[in-house]
Amino acid sequence: MYTLGIDIGSASSKVVILKDGRDIVAEEVVQFGTGSSGPDRVLHQAFTKSGLTFDDMAKVVATGYGRFSVEQAQKQISEISCHAKGIFFLVPTARTIIDIGGQDAKAIKLDKRGMVSQFFMNDKCAAGTGRFLEVMSRVLEVPLDKMAEYDSKASEVVSVSSTCTVFAESEVISHLSNNVPKENIIAGVHASVASKACGLAYRTGLEEDIVMSGGVAQNEGVVRAISKELQKKVIVAPHPQVVGALGAALFAYDEAKKVQ
Repeated sequence: MYTLGIDIGSASSKVVILKDGRDIVAEEVVQFGTGSSGPDRVLHQAFTKSGLTFDDMAKVVATGYGRFSVEQAQKQISEISCHAKGIFFLVPTARTIIDIGGQDAKAIKLDKRGMVSQFFMNDKCAAGTGRFLEVMSRVLEVPLDKMAEYDSKASEVVSVSSTCTVFAESEVISHLSNNVPKENIIAGVHASVASKACGLAYRTGLEEDIVMSGGVAQNEGVVRAISKELQKKVIVAPHPQVVGALGAALFAYDEAKKVQ
């Protein structure tokens, strides 16, 4: 039995196809989100890779900002529930999830059954999100995928204290004009992101194991900064960017079993 989960975010579209609720047959990410061609592209890639079609899917569940735009989905489920489902499947010991996406950040607390007991979300401001890192990458003229490498060479963490992306950008430009090493500025940028994410996590009632998901979890510099801020080990989930789509595919499997 095949089921499909699709996560349409503000910045990217993700798909996971599962076989029998256990095996990932395909996982795809396209850096175009809701309101763009992203959903069509990511579905095309997933079906091309797997050799399957919509007709082969027992159920389809959509999540994310654009979940109501997926006509083929039989059900729409919130990203909070889908992230919880996906993380618990991958890391059953998880009790706190920190998810940093393109334009939002979430902290979710799970009970021992993997059910959501508390969550907080910042989707009103780009600070502390992937978009914030993209802006800083552009200002610093350092590719996003190189920022963790720069961070690892920092001799100190320079303060980037502004809570607004626009003001933080000005702050970074000021550091550059004062010849502050880019490595130290990037360490400060990562610390700023970590501070905002950890603020959400503390509000949930922090409990281990702590697991990170979302595209930003692929940035080792941010992961290190969060671990340092919390003074606790942080686990990066396998397949961190597709956790929401995985959760949706798992929910689709649950739905399909009901009608067997």
